[in-house]
Amino acid sequence: MSCFEKEGSWSLSFAGAGFLGLYHVGVVHCLRQRAPRLLRGASRFYGSSSGALVAVSVVSGLSVDFCCSRLMAMVKQVEQLSLGIFHPAFTPIETIRQELQDCLPADVHILASQRLGISLTHWPDGENVIVLFDAAGKHRFSVIVNNCVITGLSPQALVCSLYFPFYCGTIPPTFRGKRYIDGALSNNLPFADSPSAITVSPFHGTVDICPQSSSASIHELNAFNASFQISTENFFLGITSLIPCSPEVVADSCRQGYLDALRFLERRGLTKEPVLWGLVSKEPPATADGAPGAAHDGGQEEGLSLSWAVPNVLVKDVPNFEQLSPELEAALKKACMRDPRAWASFCRSGPGRALTYLLLPCTLPFEYVYFRSRRLVAWLPDVPADLWWMQGLLRSLALEVYSRTKDQLLRLVGLLATSPLQPKATPPKDLAKEPRPTHQA
Repeated sequence: MSCFEKEGSWSLSFAGAGFLGLYHVGVVHCLRQRAPRLLRGASRFYGSSSGALVAVSVVSGLSVDFCCSRLMAMVKQVEQLSLGIFHPAFTPIETIRQELQDCLPADVHILASQRLGISLTHWPDGENVIVLFDAAGKHRFSVIVNNCVITGLSPQALVCSLYFPFYCGTIPPTFRGKRYIDGALSNNLPFADSPSAITVSPFHGTVDICPQSSSASIHELNAFNASFQISTENFFLGITSLIPCSPEVVADSCRQGYLDALRFLERRGLTKEPVLWGLVSKEPPATADGAPGAAHDGGQEEGLSLSWAVPNVLVKDVPNFEQLSPELEAALKKACMRDPRAWASFCRSGPGRALTYLLLPCTLPFEYVYFRSRRLVAWLPDVPADLWWMQGLLRSLALEVYSRTKDQLLRLVGLLATSPLQPKATPPKDLAKEPRPTHQA
């Protein structure tokens, strides 16, 4: 525990997770409930994509009820749409931008000062940028990018970090005059290699707080500055992060985040009592001196003792999660509640869904025109800047094609000029002067 004794000597890094961002909410609530000094004493909170949203909620002090309700609202919206994320009414960036403008506290510029870091991917070269915020006036920030200090608005940086190309649109958003996309595409887990960073990810891998895999696979995929175990579990988690199944499935990921964070704390001796052993109805093993928690691995260089005997507990192993965390369970149940009105209940039923799909050929064209028209009207203020950017992009692409074609032609001409002359053709032979065989004479 000595590595967590000096405040400011560690940081937290949240990986991009899409709709599985509720996993981070469960982790944060467990740390806030069981080890609050880990959040109070952290020097910075880093995040990419949906992990950046959770990092902002932590530094802003937003409640677990608020985080669950806002994130689950998008999951329920996808569930209500007949085509899910492919429906023209699905506009995640516009929804998140409006939520940030409405819900961020007025003093967020003070709360995030020197504590918040967001991962961005510069378009089109794919260079990663970590944006660090410092207070510079009401609702404004000083942003340190590659040792350069500029000013910008925090919500727009978050929007850029959440923008997944083609999933959220076709034109990347701007931040301080430059185009940025999802930070997870270049650095999904900021400062993952730092020994002082507590890394969090909802995917199975070698992260500090993550689900423990039951797969026997030893293969890993190292991409986007993060490691993922190659397994069917991670495959389905990846699909769920982009296409959520149901609010109940996403809520279970939040509960699993709480359990995984609790396992992290117990293995490092940061909790007062072994809670997970009671969940699996087992007594914790005793060490040589009689204290609970055997199988210790002394991390001598870090001054930390790890107890690998702490069991891995899944959500299905907990019959009553409310006893473990009443506040989190109440927030999840409230967030999963559907519209109780009769028409909404009918639309969720089997006959209602069948009727929706039967009428889809008639309703979809009108819905497409309506929602696309709304997006076009909302896009009108940005049309000049976006058209100018697309013109520059096409110009640079044309120049690149021209340059490469010119180089290829010059190389080909050079090869032809330096190649040796072809040997002269031999004159045709006079067949009449050639000796013929005796049988043809």
